[in-house]
Amino acid sequence: MNPYIQYMYSYPHKTAYRPMEGVDLKDWAGHLGGPGHGLYLHVPFCQGKCGFCNLFSVTGAGKEETEAYLDAVERQLGQYSQCLDPVGASFSSFTIGGGTPLLLTVRQLDRVFSMTGRYLKMEEGRDTVIETAPNQTEREKLKLLKAAGVTRVSMGVQSFHEGELKTLKRGHSAGRAREALKLLMSFEFPCVNIDLIYGIPGQRVETLLESVREAVEFGPREIFLYPLYVKHGVRLEQEGTVPEPELAYAQYKEASSFLRSEGFYQDSMRRFVRRETRQKNREFSDCGFSSSLALGCGGRSYLGNLHFCTPYAVTREGCLKELRTFAATGDFARITHGIRLSEDEVKRRYVIRHLLIRPGVEKEAYRQKFGGDLLEDFPLVLQWIREGLASEGEVGYVALTDRGIGLSDYLGPMLISRDVQKKMDQWEEAHGLGRTHGSLQGSLKKL
Repeated sequence: MNPYIQYMYSYPHKTAYRPMEGVDLKDWAGHLGGPGHGLYLHVPFCQGKCGFCNLFSVTGAGKEETEAYLDAVERQLGQYSQCLDPVGASFSSFTIGGGTPLLLTVRQLDRVFSMTGRYLKMEEGRDTVIETAPNQTEREKLKLLKAAGVTRVSMGVQSFHEGELKTLKRGHSAGRAREALKLLMSFEFPCVNIDLIYGIPGQRVETLLESVREAVEFGPREIFLYPLYVKHGVRLEQEGTVPEPELAYAQYKEASSFLRSEGFYQDSMRRFVRRETRQKNREFSDCGFSSSLALGCGGRSYLGNLHFCTPYAVTREGCLKELRTFAATGDFARITHGIRLSEDEVKRRYVIRHLLIRPGVEKEAYRQKFGGDLLEDFPLVLQWIREGLASEGEVGYVALTDRGIGLSDYLGPMLISRDVQKKMDQWEEAHGLGRTHGSLQGSLKKL
């Protein structure tokens, strides 16, 4: 069976979103009132498109195109500030993702930080996160990030083996990744994380472990292990690449075991954090209820039960179409594409967002939020407890076991509602894709 059905990093998936009318940011701005909110900026530009990438990004953009995009973002910031100033909105985190944000020039990166702070209230001591790639990790850009107070830098390395990088269609060499990491670590950012991929065709357990060991030696605070997904429309699919899920799962078990033996705490299926840097008593956070606002084209906003973003696009043509629409937008406060979650969907989002990340779901917090019992509302979770995939380990929490954590991409999709699944299927059928997330039938005994 295939344990890699779907990465449930958020719920519902963007393919469940639909066109909206009569929705305006100023009517929902109260959800961003006061402090403690998240801000996200999407930079949808890359030097090259990786073979597995189905993110909202395009290649071939020059300085003129990136400047025009930032001009549109600044217009968006100006209109958003008019909606948010009356409610006293302030942001405790700022994440810049992509794409490859460091593809921007030093001057453009400086503009991003300055215009964001000019239009929106950014809190002191905020978390500031940015993504980078080896080819774009340059000294002058890192100096700017350090001066801007960046607290976390995430680098997509994926592998330290040339053949595996070639298979993935990565634009950097293993040597360049090593140089970039050495430079990055010299700046002593509070947190650096390295992304690696397993399940690459031709990859063996031994070569994966070699990459993991080398990543550990650089001294990052966190390491992320991602299984290779080959989605519709990506280059690897066009070449007929088909991952071997059981081989990938065997690689995951070896790599995750190694990282735990090296003093890393496993926070989720993908995230491993050095124990000495992890807070001993992690503050409980209602992940499913936090509000965040997205800037640019491709990111999504969460305001209470309203989620919205630009229409989902994977192909270059689709992404370019949305970028043109974004640049021509006159009223950014008008929300035209998203979803309003019912009470049942809010519950599902809450459980998905907590159960797949340790320490899990706090039963009393769930009761206070929804007035019911977690295991009565979600008998499937009770079934997982009986099967050894989840447990009531930490006092008051329901969490996935080590085995359950490793099967997160198989278990998580089981919590998708019929209505959301139907919307996702309709989107895929409308785009000529058919159902991509596979069957949830099959025995876990083999795994």
